[in-house]
Amino acid sequence: MGTTGVVKRPVGPGESRSASRAWWDADADDYQAEHGAFLGAADFVWCPEGLREAEVGLLGEVAGASVLEVGCGAAPCARWLCAQGARAVGLDLSAGMLRHAVADNRRTGIAVPLVQASADQLPFADACFDLACSAFGAVPFVADVTALLREVARVLRPGGRWVFAVTHPIRWIFPDDPGPDGLRATLPYFDRTPYVEVDEQGVATYVEHHRTLGDYVRAIHSAGLTLVDLIEPEWPEGHTREWGQWSPLRGALFPGTAIFSCRKN
Repeated sequence: MGTTGVVKRPVGPGESRSASRAWWDADADDYQAEHGAFLGAADFVWCPEGLREAEVGLLGEVAGASVLEVGCGAAPCARWLCAQGARAVGLDLSAGMLRHAVADNRRTGIAVPLVQASADQLPFADACFDLACSAFGAVPFVADVTALLREVARVLRPGGRWVFAVTHPIRWIFPDDPGPDGLRATLPYFDRTPYVEVDEQGVATYVEHHRTLGDYVRAIHSAGLTLVDLIEPEWPEGHTREWGQWSPLRGALFPGTAIFSCRKN
């Protein structure tokens, strides 16, 4: 990607989309090589803590439901949903990630329909899905989270459920390190300036947006959704796998994931 440095500066929707598309296209093969076995080809893992939809049922009854997975990557969650009797569609911005989704469709024999688009510009009609979900997909990489949530609300039927997992906002005050250095708070929680990696010309090659818990709650309400539950998965005993900044050391002390369970009013 030609990344040469890290800056903190405002990033608009267009630049954010461009950086995310290029980043995930370039990183898709490495990401799947590192995490594909943990995520599975037809499994629904919510987070690095290993919380599975089969165990917690955050989406409720899915058989017969039409479901949109936002930021599906290789679409293992959408494939699992189809195996449970849902009519699932996977959406992702990255052609590189969707290439892996196509390959896993063939390998598993579960043909999930796949759509390439940005989560804040959903190419679907109003009120066409019963459920929507996102397991660390799209939400942190979109510049305007309220626009994204309004789009999700728009395509949901009344009473529809929307559940999404993101890095727990409290993690932003710590260095992105799974070891002891990642236990010392060094960054201001209330600084919403995006984390941006840039090339020699200052063009963004990777962008991630920070929101506080309150920001998410207000955006959910503004989109016409009701927050039903906030799940903060605990680090499970015996789980030794590190994933980026996630580790048993940090997981024993503070949450790494926040899962917002919402319903359309």
